[in-house]
Formats: sequence, structure tokens, C-alpha cells
Amino acid sequence: MKRIVIVILLSLWAFTAHCTHNRAGEITYQQISDLTYKITITTYTATGPGWTADRDQLEILWGDGTSSVLPRVELVDLPDFYRYNRYEGTHTFPGPGIYELVVEDPNRNLGVENIPNSVNTLFSISTTLMISSNLGSNNTPVLTQPPVDKAAVGQIFIHNPGAFDPDGDSISYKLTICRGTNGEPIPSYSFPPASNSLTINEITGDLVWDAPTQTGVYNIAILIEEWRSGVKIGEIVRDMQIEVYETDNLPPEIVAPSVICVEADSLLILEFSATDSDGDSVMLSAYGGPFLVMEGTASFEWEVVGAGESEGRFRWQTVCAHVRKQPYLLNIKAEDNSSPTSLVDIKNINIYVVGPAVKNVQLIPTSNSISVSWNPNRCTEVIAYNIYRRITASGFIPDFCEIGVPEETGYELVGTTDGYSNTLFIDNDNGAGLPQGFEYCYIITAVFPDGVEGYASEEVCTELIRGIPTITNVSVLETDENNGEIYIAWSKPTEFDTVQAPGPYKYLIYRSNDLWGENMQLIDSTLSINDTVFIDTGLNTLEYPYSYKIEFFNDEPENRFLIGTPHIASSIFLDIEEGDNELKINFLKNVPWLNHEYHVFRFNENSLLFDSIGFTEDDYFIDKGLVNGLEYCYYVKSKGTFNVEGLISPIINLSHEQCASPVDTVPPSIPVLHGESVCDSTYNRLFWEIADSSYKDVFAYKLYYSPTLEGESSIIYNPHHKDSTFFLHYPITSMAGCYYVTAIDSFLNESQPSNRVCLDNCIYYKLPNVFTPNADGFNDLYTPVKPYYFVEKIEIKITNRWGIVVYETDDPEINWDGRYFKNNKLVSDGVYFYTCDVYERRLTGVEVRHLTGFIHVITGSDTQPISE
Repeated sequence: MKRIVIVILLSLWAFTAHCTHNRAGEITYQQISDLTYKITITTYTATGPGWTADRDQLEILWGDGTSSVLPRVELVDLPDFYRYNRYEGTHTFPGPGIYELVVEDPNRNLGVENIPNSVNTLFSISTTLMISSNLGSNNTPVLTQPPVDKAAVGQIFIHNPGAFDPDGDSISYKLTICRGTNGEPIPSYSFPPASNSLTINEITGDLVWDAPTQTGVYNIAILIEEWRSGVKIGEIVRDMQIEVYETDNLPPEIVAPSVICVEADSLLILEFSATDSDGDSVMLSAYGGPFLVMEGTASFEWEVVGAGESEGRFRWQTVCAHVRKQPYLLNIKAEDNSSPTSLVDIKNINIYVVGPAVKNVQLIPTSNSISVSWNPNRCTEVIAYNIYRRITASGFIPDFCEIGVPEETGYELVGTTDGYSNTLFIDNDNGAGLPQGFEYCYIITAVFPDGVEGYASEEVCTELIRGIPTITNVSVLETDENNGEIYIAWSKPTEFDTVQAPGPYKYLIYRSNDLWGENMQLIDSTLSINDTVFIDTGLNTLEYPYSYKIEFFNDEPENRFLIGTPHIASSIFLDIEEGDNELKINFLKNVPWLNHEYHVFRFNENSLLFDSIGFTEDDYFIDKGLVNGLEYCYYVKSKGTFNVEGLISPIINLSHEQCASPVDTVPPSIPVLHGESVCDSTYNRLFWEIADSSYKDVFAYKLYYSPTLEGESSIIYNPHHKDSTFFLHYPITSMAGCYYVTAIDSFLNESQPSNRVCLDNCIYYKLPNVFTPNADGFNDLYTPVKPYYFVEKIEIKITNRWGIVVYETDDPEINWDGRYFKNNKLVSDGVYFYTCDVYERRLTGVEVRHLTGFIHVITGSDTQPISE
């Protein structure tokens, strides 16, 4: 018995001496073609006395049921007993899908404080890859900072992986648990202890450990997620090791900006400094995106300029191909030369490469349109140009990091031209014609392949040529169902071609009983160019707004033609929304001038006159403190202007009279919904809250549910109590689902839907890795881990180590009795491998999840292995 113990101990010693070494690592990939990828495995291993393990190749599981052994293509021995290893290979996947790439290697290095028995714990890293025709080409982010670092007890530690995405996708960061067997989280893992906190910035990737409390070696895992157009398209689980020392040394400090903008095709020179309060010499280094791009050149140099002080200079010749939405992350690292422990400071600098501004914007006006032209941008990568317009100049001059045209400038996007050379745009307000009487201003921006805009052009302005009549008044004189009257006035044209149109002249007056002029009818004409007033009678101004246009004709015999295209102007029409003890009076109109003030009048039952009750600059007025059920009548007087000289100002017009009664039609405020999945109990927990101001009015709630992302929602819960704000939903077909809730008051007014909460994070179908078909009544059938839910079907194949299929089925229960399906004999003891496609009901419908793994089959028999 003693001899057996000795053999076991010697075996464990050999396993420890030769199979334990992994410190850190990650998996990245580059897409070569539709289904083929180049894979890079990067690991950092322990060297030095007692560390004899080394791998000149590593196995990788592709997530599609196959695996490969990748050779090591680079080895670098680093200080402090670290070794850098890089393995590369290519793989072609069978088709679209989501694949988890996994590398497992025994084992981790000895003495990791937050992984008990780390020397006997498997080292595992993974990367998730999505292949989809809708996604397009994709490569993982490149991680430019090594996943090994040093920290000091009691001092804040900062690290950044320096992720650069070559495709310009967004990146986010999370802390996660280090992985072990089968790529699963290590059960006994704990995060390193901190005197305050251990966090990672989701946007910048700054890992902040505030602060280490004891010396030792610690491992953390960072989940780096990749996003495109708001959709997650991949992730990397990076395993990192940090050595914590006890030291009086203080880290250096870098002085440099956090954000820099540079115009494409120009040279960026960035100078910065680093100082060390202990007077230690400081070494500077730089990593990041600018050093990885295919075009342009980036360089870095530094020098010691004094005791504990160094200066660095970063130079980057940018090119137009560098323009993109996402910044280029430049990581500056300062490391002091202190013995025995050197410390570092890291500065992350976001560099935005901005497209140059469009030059030489030219405007050519007519009486109702403006031709806008410009020079092609100097960057030929431009795919389009955006044309922005506003009335009157804004004085906008972009800051150096301000791209596009900010909304607060008052500019509106009125058009886009596609293509680099398409540099002409005719602005005629989509065929309606630009109204007379305004100064029109334009800014042009260039649009680059990922949709980002460059710097804004200079602001350029012009007025229209005054070659057509300009309506200034459409004012209701009388409100009546049959005998309503409207006053119409216009300014005569002054800048038309009298040679081409020598006269005589004629105005044609058109009317439509709506705001937009959709049913224009000729109602009258005038014979003098100076006759610019018309009273329209016999109208139903009680129920309808009216719009008008004035056509200006050269009425010369045999030379009669329309001079320019007229614009449309309407009367003000009051649309009143009934509320609880209040009325909201909306001022509907379609006019070419700018109304800057509205005076509101309400009928007084005592004096039988209309009293002024207030004024507003908005297009509405709310009259509060009213009595529900009583009728109130109003009219409005507007004051406006054109912003050019030579036209009447102010422009005053009256609305018709309109009456309404207040009632309670105001729904409660919108609830805020929260949700979480309790996977073990197969229910989704929904709870919501509502603003205090609406709580007293709430009578009931309606909770809506859809099992899929795009499906129709139906009511699953309708409590009639204001405090019923909690519901446990046990779905029937899938834990995945989307929810929203509404609130209802006692008048049955229903609020707008709340925020939509979609849940889809429960995974139930798992397979065991031990199976004992020995007829002892226990574990005699190979089945999935119970319970499992919401699986449509599976496709599983179980093979021996020579790749021979011994069993396959599409039954989610599997129920393999350990027998070879061809001869019904028990298979021999050993390790078998499975590939399993699980068809699960998810938010987007039935989706396939790929599982791969191994099964230890223990039959207790002497059955011979299967061979063909």
C-alpha cells in the first residue's frame, strides 16, 4: 500500500512540474474570406526555476464540433520570468452561426491568491465569433497592452488593455470570472481584495483597483464586447495576471490631454511629460491604434530631461482613410526605474481623425429656389454630402473637435447628395418652392464610409430674388358657418425681368379649404400690379382653415405666362385639446413668415367681450384653472415678420373663434419597468414604478408580453390596484420575451407604453461529462442535466477518439444507453466526444447554439474499442 502512495505522489509532482505555467492570455481573429478566419492565440507563461513546462503548440476548439492544433510562431522571453507565446492558424467554419473558440491548457501557475489550488486549475480562454450575411466583414479588437502588470499595496492601480478595433466598431468592457474546465467560470474564484473597489470603466476600459491590500499574484478576467449598430457581434474573455508588491515607491505621473482631434491628411505632433516624485528615472512607451493602421505612419520617441522627469513626442501622419466615428486609442505608459519594484502610470488618449471641411460653397438664388454648389472634398473616400439650411445666419464656427452641424445651431438637414463628385443641390423645399422674405443660410458637410461627418463648411447666406408676390396677411375678420370673411394682402414683386415680362400684369387669387393648399381653386383676379388686397367672403370659417396663393402673370397678348412659382399662406386655425380643468389651444397654420408672438383672447360671459388672457412665443397656449364641463371660447392674434427689409412688419393676423369644454382626458405618467430572469425557477420577475405626481390617479395597470423581439404583444396581467406593481411571469414556450407596462386612471385614460424590457439570458440545456452504463440502476442512460426547458430539438453526434460515430439523435432527452448503434453492444471505457446543435426558443425565434465537449464513459466491462 505504501508503494502505491509513493507512485501517486510522484505522478502529482511530475504533473505539477511539467504542466503548470499559464499566467495570462486571449484569442483574437482576422476575417480572411466569408467563412475563413486567421486565429491568433496569445499566452504569457511562467519561466525560471521550477517552471519547465512549455508548449510549442496548442489545441483550439472551434465551436463547430472540430478542433485543431496551432503551432507557436513566436516566442519572446521577458523580464521577471515571463514568456510571450504567439500561436497562429486558419479555420473555415461550416456556415453562418455563433461559435465559441476555446483554448484549455493545464494548468495555471502556482500561488495565484484568488484562485485556490491554482497550480491544479485548468487555464481557459475564449472568444465568441458571429458569422452572418447581415453583419459583413469583422475582426476582433487588437489588444495592444500586455495582460500582465505590477501593483503596490495601498496604491491605486490602473491598467488598460488598449483595445483597438480595426473595423471602427464600438467596444465595451466588463469584469468577469476567470475560466476553467470546459470554459466554465472557476467555482472557487474570488475577485482580488480591495480597500475600496475594483472596477472597470465600461467605455474606456480603465481597470481601477483601489487599492490592493496584500501582496501576491492575482488573476482577473476582462470581458471585451464588440458592438456594431447597437448589436453585439462578438466578445473576448481576456485572462490577466497582476503581481502585487509591498513598496514605498510611488508611481510616475503622465501629463497629457485625454482627447485630441486632428484633421485628416495632416501631421499630428503630440508632446507630453512624465514625472516621478521619488526622483526615479522614467521610461516612456506608446501603444495603440495609430501604430496598427495600414496607411500612414506613426512614431514615438522620448528622452530623460532631468531627475525623475522624461518627455515624449508622438508623431502621426494621418490620411483620409483614417476618418471614422470611433477614436484611435493611444496608450502612453510611464514606468519608473525603482528596485525592487517598478511602478507605472497609464494615460489613454482618444485621437479623433476628422474629415476636412467642404470648401467654396456657392449660392445662386431664383425667386423660389437656391442652387447650392461646392468643391469636391479633398478626401476621395467621401461617399456623400449633407446640406443643412436655416433662416438667418447663426454665426456657427465649429470647435476643433466639433464635427457635423449641432442641432442647437438651428440648422436642419434638407438634402443629401450621394457620391464624391455630386456637388450640386437645388433647394426648392422639395418642390413646394422656398418662401419669399427670408435670408437662407447653408452649411455643407462631407460624409465618410461609416456615416461620420467631417468638419462643417463656412456658413453662406443669400436672399431670394423678389420676383413674385409675397403674401403678408391671411386674417379672419368674421367667424361664421356661412358668412365668414378673411382679409388677404401681399407685397408686389419688384425684382423680375421687365424686358422678358413688359406687362400688363395680373394677379390670380386661389383658395383651398385646408392649411396646405391641397385643393386650390381660382376665385378671383386683379388687373393692377398695385392692387394687393382682397376680402374673401361667404366662407365657413367656423369649421375650416383656408389657404391662398397669388399667381403673378405677364398678361401681354400672345405672351401670357406665369412669372415664378407662388408660395402658400393659410389662416390660423385653433385646435383645442380637452384636459382635466384645462384646455390646450394649438395654433395650426402654414405661413411663409415667422410668427414670434401670439396673444390669446377668451370670451367674457359678463362683459360679452373677448379679454386678453396671456401671450406666448410657442405654437400653443394652455389655459388652466378651468371648470370641467363649462364651455370657453377663444381667438388668437399673431405677430410676425420676414427677416428681410422692404416688407411690412410686424405682420398681424387674427384666427377664427373656437370653443371647447375641459374634461379629464390626461393619462397617468409613463411607468418605468424593470425585469430580471430567475433562471433556476423558470420565471421572469417584472416590477415597475410610477411618478409620485401620477400615483394618486392610477386605477389599474396593464402588463404586455411578446415571446419574440418582433412579435405582437398581449396583456398577461391587469391588476386593478395602484400598489400592484410586481408580477412573476412563468412563460410557457421560452424564458425569452419582451415586456412593457401602461398605467390607467379612473377615467380609463391609458398612459403611453413604458420602456420595453427584453429578457433572453437563460441557458438551460447542458450535458454531463461522466456516464456509467453498467446496469446498476444509476446513471445508466446519458441524458442532459435536469431540468432543461424550451428546447425545440437537438442534433447530437457522439464519436470515439478515432472519429467514429457511435450514437446520434435529435431527441433532446438523448437517452443513450452506451451501446454502439450498429451492433447494439456496449462501447468500451474511455473518453468520447460530442457535437450538439441545440435549437432553442429565443427572442429572435428558434436559434442554434453549438455545444462541444467530452464524455467519460465507464462501463466496467472489457469491451473492445470500436474500429472501422
